[in-house]
Amino acid sequence: MFAKRVRKLSAYKTETSKTKVKLSSNELPYDLPQWLKEKVKKALADIPFNRYPDPYATELREILAQLWGVKPENLILGNGSDELILNLTLAVGEPYEGIAYPIPTFPMYRVCAQTLGRPIYEIPLGEDLDIDEKATSEVLDNYNPALLFISYPNNPTGNLFSRDRLERLRKKVTLMVSDEAYYDFCGETYIKQATEGQNVVVLRTLSKIGLASLRVGALIGEESIVKELFKVKMPFNVTSPSQVIAKVVLTEGIDFIREATQKVISERERLRAELQRLEGVKVFPSKANFFLFKTPFPAEVVHKALLQKGVLVRNVSYLPNLQGCLRVSVGKAEENDFFLEKLQQVLKELG
Repeated sequence: MFAKRVRKLSAYKTETSKTKVKLSSNELPYDLPQWLKEKVKKALADIPFNRYPDPYATELREILAQLWGVKPENLILGNGSDELILNLTLAVGEPYEGIAYPIPTFPMYRVCAQTLGRPIYEIPLGEDLDIDEKATSEVLDNYNPALLFISYPNNPTGNLFSRDRLERLRKKVTLMVSDEAYYDFCGETYIKQATEGQNVVVLRTLSKIGLASLRVGALIGEESIVKELFKVKMPFNVTSPSQVIAKVVLTEGIDFIREATQKVISERERLRAELQRLEGVKVFPSKANFFLFKTPFPAEVVHKALLQKGVLVRNVSYLPNLQGCLRVSVGKAEENDFFLEKLQQVLKELG
């Protein structure tokens, strides 16, 4: 009954172990304050739940356009950026044209390409975890993929790829996708190029700035690109509650969001300094809201020991070039302190 390509797939899995401190999913560690939740509750009470949501998310697009310095016509929203990745994979190029991306990176590029039966070109990062320009260029020259997905900063490594390398590679591909899920923690973007008609689009999400439960993503691009993507968008893909909550938070609660992201950036720098002080621990540079780190011991052993002590991090040691590595999200100060305390205990016990 099911297509061969579907039977070969594995369902996407994420870690859901119950624990005292969860530092595994790169979420904002701060919940909305009660005063803001009260404003949200009041706005939700006015929703006509018997009616479909605005299929264009008109008001929310206007708010996001103002925040990001673009026009509403440059925006299309999705049920998370995952849906927009799927729509790009569906709409750009012919089915026989491939999808390229460096690895390790965000797994949804592969999932969407596999789901639609598109050829896949995975290019391992260099030993420095930067994009391998030579290998990527060879793929673009020899196979002419329709899309090049770039996680910027990259998940799970946390680093920004060399802008000069990306610029040279961008000129060789039909469309480059700059996935900027962690933009609020680094400030680097391709929005200017995307809205000026160059061959790049930008993805953003509200999931990393405190609204992960809403599932709201955005694509920013030149108007003609956005217009084409509206043809493959599901008609009512962003629910009325999601639209309403996002509008309230991004207007009346925008100062809270900005302050919370700045707290994460400050904690990121403190956490990095503390990790670097631990003997035998290697910490990789990050411009996101998480860190990649490595200890002298097997990652699966450290992961299990931390979980037993009440801390959930992500074991990414199975990914290319990340042997022995774990990924930890930046939490609240007290969560980060708890993680550091338990990590020191684990290292002492294993040593």
